[in-house]
Amino acid sequence: MAEILLEHVGKTYPGGTQAVSDVSLSVADGEFIVLVGPSGCGKSTLLRMVAGLEDISAGTVTIGGRVVNRLEPAERDIAMVFQNYALYPHMTVRENMSWGLKNRRIPKDEIAARVEEAARMLELHPYLDRKPRALSGGQRQRVAMGRAIVRQPAAFLFDEPLSNLDAKLRVTMRGEILKLQKRLGTTALYVTHDQLEAMTLADRLVVLNGGQIEQVGRPLEVYHRPASTFVAAFIGAPAMNLLDARIEAGHLRLAGVDLGRVEGEARAVTLGIRAEDLQLLQSGGLPFRIDVIEELGAGRVVHGFVEDQPLCVSLPSGAELPAQLHLGVAPEALHLFDAITGKRLPQSVHRSAKVRA
Repeated sequence: MAEILLEHVGKTYPGGTQAVSDVSLSVADGEFIVLVGPSGCGKSTLLRMVAGLEDISAGTVTIGGRVVNRLEPAERDIAMVFQNYALYPHMTVRENMSWGLKNRRIPKDEIAARVEEAARMLELHPYLDRKPRALSGGQRQRVAMGRAIVRQPAAFLFDEPLSNLDAKLRVTMRGEILKLQKRLGTTALYVTHDQLEAMTLADRLVVLNGGQIEQVGRPLEVYHRPASTFVAAFIGAPAMNLLDARIEAGHLRLAGVDLGRVEGEARAVTLGIRAEDLQLLQSGGLPFRIDVIEELGAGRVVHGFVEDQPLCVSLPSGAELPAQLHLGVAPEALHLFDAITGKRLPQSVHRSAKVRA
């Protein structure tokens, strides 16, 4: 096990394209960190620099107290699990799992013991003498994980390992990866674009945007206090509603409705509201015009408009809804962001003595 330390790490490709810019991050010994963000945000490039599969243009990467910038991947004491499994098709499961140990000239009896232990943990005993083509996607992914486990590395690196699996199997494998990492206590750096996967697995999330870190924090901290409109829109399903609002005379106003008291000068702001924080009112509140209803079984997501601004609300399934609704929200559930930079504002919204419309 080992701490991973990134200090002002950057990656610039020939021609000047900057994939990663000035990233600093400390991953504690035994911690499970998930790098999450949209395609092209630099998360896989960052992971590959830690692994030694990409050259580092700037900064330093330290694993277990050693600066590894100039070390080959095999010298970094890490094991990587890839999206496409990267198994040798002509080898059996046993041979795939033991191949890296043979190259390192580990004694045969120790190799057998390590493969046996990993196969037991991953329930791979029935498949040890099969070749990858005879396995399902989930079984192949377990073999790839077993190959990493037998290495007994200082850190595991996962590059979108579940993206080739169907939705049901992804849920199962998520649980297996989490239980395995907690059992082994090995430091893990995991890349995904799936924010639900990230929320489920991470001790801490690292949200990347345009090659830079947008926010680092525990999953619920990031969900409940996003640092920017980018994070607010990316983390959560459905995404946080982001609406144009104003602070006027010490009050937050949207669609002519007073949503609460706010300290600060008059200005335009971006107002964030989670879909589950909105409630139906008999009258007053925000006037909401329904456009589309998504039925999800246990609940429904209702899409519509407040004046001309799109908004969605999570509601229980069941009763018919009129075309026009009235919505309310508690002041403490409102998030304020700078209308220009998108960064979170320090102001809080407080309940007004009376509602103004």
